[in-house]
Amino acid sequence: MSHANARLTVHGRFLLIERVIGDRRPVAHVARELGISRQCAHRWVNRYRAGAGLLDRSSRPHRSPARTSPEREDAVLAARKELRCGPDRLSQVTGVPARTICRILTRHRVPPLAACDPLTGAPIRASRASAVRYERARPGELIHVDVKKLGRIPEGGGWRADPDQSRVNHRSGRRKLGFDYIHAAIDDHTRIAYAEIHPDEKGTTAAGFLTRAGAFFNACGIERIERILTDNAFAYRNSAAFQQAAADLGAVQRFIKPHCPWTNGKAERFNRTLATEWAYARTYTSNTDRTHALDPWLRHYNTERIHTGIGTTPINRVTPT
Repeated sequence: MSHANARLTVHGRFLLIERVIGDRRPVAHVARELGISRQCAHRWVNRYRAGAGLLDRSSRPHRSPARTSPEREDAVLAARKELRCGPDRLSQVTGVPARTICRILTRHRVPPLAACDPLTGAPIRASRASAVRYERARPGELIHVDVKKLGRIPEGGGWRADPDQSRVNHRSGRRKLGFDYIHAAIDDHTRIAYAEIHPDEKGTTAAGFLTRAGAFFNACGIERIERILTDNAFAYRNSAAFQQAAADLGAVQRFIKPHCPWTNGKAERFNRTLATEWAYARTYTSNTDRTHALDPWLRHYNTERIHTGIGTTPINRVTPT
């Protein structure tokens, strides 16, 4: 099989050799017939005469003395399996540069995190990436707002905390506990995030959350919110309380196109991170236990966790110094 960018296939190279060496024709004439340069034709003829054959040679070097040692590669793979995080955060743990970690994971064919089960790390879906990406130029120019619904946890942790039971035969699996609604807001430029847990997603609840989110962003150094992007939920589009809260912040409301949730992609991606690294990161013994773990995780997300999309922590995007 020839190289993808090669001007001649293996069959074309055999024709070149047959006409130049077998028929003793000028190299320039044969090169013109085959649509290649004289230099290319001479290269293949000389390679054939030297006994090197007509197949493509690997461009890989014979030696790679600067390649990462097997021991460090094993440490990276073990950290990825244990922590299930991206190259930037693995770099902090292992001391290996993030770009080197990317090459190690590719070399060992480690699937991307988006294609893996967040609990076990096993591949469960095909990967897909979008080529279209945007980012606002300054903090506060656009805030993404959304709600994530999570089932409440019974006292004792429910059937997930009992390895000998399943949801079908565990008594807590048949009780209807309802849902928690996690209201979240994330700044498009800095990725600074704020979230609260509420028992509903009504307009008055969303309005109160938006007011407190504005105060939080202001305390972080984002003095003004210019636009708020949400989906078309009733609480956002029809609630007078939410509209008034946005007006009090001096922000203009914007809505995504119906049935196109990726338009509010940064909020959707934050919801997935929230679920993976907080809601389902460990087995909680009660709903209160999970609720108390939210604020510490948010502080970690905003001030310590390297965000892959921006290459630093969100708080550093607000105050780069």
